[in-house]
Amino acid sequence: MKTVMYTVAVTLWLITITTVQAQNDKTQTKIEHLQQSKETIVEEEKDALKKEVERINQQLEENVITPEEADKLKQEVAQKRALNIENKLAIVDNKIELLKRNGNDTLTIGRKSLVIGIFSEGETVKNRTKEKQKKYDIRTYNNPVLAFGINNVIGDGATLGNSDFKLGGSRFFEMGWEWETRVFKNTNWLRVNYGFSFQFNGLKPTGDRFFVDTGDQTELQTHPQNLKKSKFRVDNLVFPVHFELGPSTKVEKENYIRYHTYNKIKVGLGGYAGFNLGTRQKLSYKLDGETINEKIKSSFNTNDFIYGLSGYIGWKDMALYAKYDLNPLFKNNPVEVHNLSLGIRWVLD
Repeated sequence: MKTVMYTVAVTLWLITITTVQAQNDKTQTKIEHLQQSKETIVEEEKDALKKEVERINQQLEENVITPEEADKLKQEVAQKRALNIENKLAIVDNKIELLKRNGNDTLTIGRKSLVIGIFSEGETVKNRTKEKQKKYDIRTYNNPVLAFGINNVIGDGATLGNSDFKLGGSRFFEMGWEWETRVFKNTNWLRVNYGFSFQFNGLKPTGDRFFVDTGDQTELQTHPQNLKKSKFRVDNLVFPVHFELGPSTKVEKENYIRYHTYNKIKVGLGGYAGFNLGTRQKLSYKLDGETINEKIKSSFNTNDFIYGLSGYIGWKDMALYAKYDLNPLFKNNPVEVHNLSLGIRWVLD
């Protein structure tokens, strides 16, 4: 019986010693974290001061403020950051003293511990600051883009007013993704937009005509039946690049800056290059009282490589849009025609 009691007592003593040691180790770990956070506080306040001084110098260079005003502002921000450091370090030092005096139970509320605000156990000031910190400047944005409108061909006598295709019935549709990057660091009057787009260019011949691949050329011929539908479509994958010009509104806060162009006029000029993904033709007519629908997928001697010029002028997220293929629509036709599209461009931001 004595042996059993002795064993139990020793076990309890060992457990107590182990628990106390674990608590001491935990307290020491928290103290070390707090000591490290003091360096982080100083670094962050110095970085913030540096950015504020840079913004003041920029305002001085742009003649927004006078040299006297700049000196005054620099003194104010320096004093503010110095007081921030002093106050924050005092809070951390007080927390360390409380931990040393009272152990791990100091300022514990449930499973949360107070450092500078409420932090999860084991979380450092640096991690918390990084979580809340907003990115100071974003130079590149990306958004989906849609465009649609009328489509036709011009060249060698063919004009929009004198065309073999229905002006209202021939249409195009374009969808893609665009990245917009500010060209200069401290101003947003010039942006470069780039990305990829799928273009669907449709043509509807007038009369009862349709395209016929004769081997070397592609010709418009009259169909023996009365056509209810005659539609020709070329699908392209292109990579457009536009240089966009226009004013913007600069929003400057303590921790970030942003440039907004939503309520501003913008002009984009550029071009595109890409590949022909496929060409198809749809015909619909009646034969012996039965409706016949034909879907013909072929190259029709269209060019495989697509390149052209494009541009837009708009306001907010809508713009008037035009694109013109520099490559001829067909490879070997004696009369060259080029695809032309006019419509609306919409950035879905």
